[in-house]
Amino acid sequence: MDKGILQDYIDACELVKETEAEIRRLNGKKRTVVQTKVKGSSPNFPYIEQRFKIEGTAFSVEDDSHLRYEERVLAQRKGRAEQVKYQVDEWLGTVPLRMQRIIRYRYLDGLTWEQVAAQMGRRATGDSVRKELKRFFEKI
Repeated sequence: MDKGILQDYIDACELVKETEAEIRRLNGKKRTVVQTKVKGSSPNFPYIEQRFKIEGTAFSVEDDSHLRYEERVLAQRKGRAEQVKYQVDEWLGTVPLRMQRIIRYRYLDGLTWEQVAAQMGRRATGDSVRKELKRFFEKI
């Protein structure tokens, strides 16, 4: 496991959120209802004018098949991103607790080294925390 997978983890988390939003948008298209009013008369005498309310979807069979394809692609994308998330979560569980905290603060929360050191406490400095993480990655 290297630092690159941590960047992938961040991207995977964001990709899952974006993909879920895109799926919600696609599902919203299916529910779009179009309404209109028309008027006409009966074909027989007396020709009485009548008003009708018509509603339905502007969703064709082609649109449906296209949306189903897009949903399938988005579901696959989401699945791959979730796999990366799970791999990193499993790996992170095997790392010493101090390293878990440093990695979480630095890579997942996006804090600077000085902010990470402040969170770690015990008179840690940004450089000491950075070097500690660097040594850890060199060992694995």
